[in-house]
Amino acid sequence: MNVRVTLVAAARASTLLAERFDDDRPPDGEGWRALESAAPELVPLAAAELRYCSPGPRSRATGQALGYAPLAQVALREWDMGRWRGLTLAEVAAREPGAVERWLADPHGGESLLAFIARIGGWFDSRPADDGGAIVAVAEPSAVRAALVYALRAAPQTYWSVDVRPLSTVTLTGSAGHWHLSLQARA
Repeated sequence: MNVRVTLVAAARASTLLAERFDDDRPPDGEGWRALESAAPELVPLAAAELRYCSPGPRSRATGQALGYAPLAQVALREWDMGRWRGLTLAEVAAREPGAVERWLADPHGGESLLAFIARIGGWFDSRPADDGGAIVAVAEPSAVRAALVYALRAAPQTYWSVDVRPLSTVTLTGSAGHWHLSLQARA
């Protein structure tokens, strides 16, 4: 028995340089404009039997704007950055020189990369497997990256090599512990 999970990366909440760890803001003006532009391709995903989202404001807003009426899933939340929550990368670098380099192994009081990937993977593995079943989930790009690393059984450091743009989609098919990346052709 397999299930198909399509992940939609939430609309952007800020420019790349203004992004904050554990950002809890809804989409910004550009995010809303991009969402309006992408809606014709993304709205049909609302036909999925199950519709979820991360509890973050931008994921919830993205899902609602697309008509998914998603159920928030705590397991899909953003990577917990501990004391860095709410700070930009530049602010962390200014407050804790050298900390950014060490971040790859130590998230400074937050969740480790391995724990984050395992949490996202655990959510996937607990999805009901119903042959042909479809799920759509809106999540922050970091959660989508973690899902890909988990599904492909890639080394955790692969996380840093995956770029997930706002409103991009990826589909994973399978069941607990056996996930496959499924790329769809667009007509």
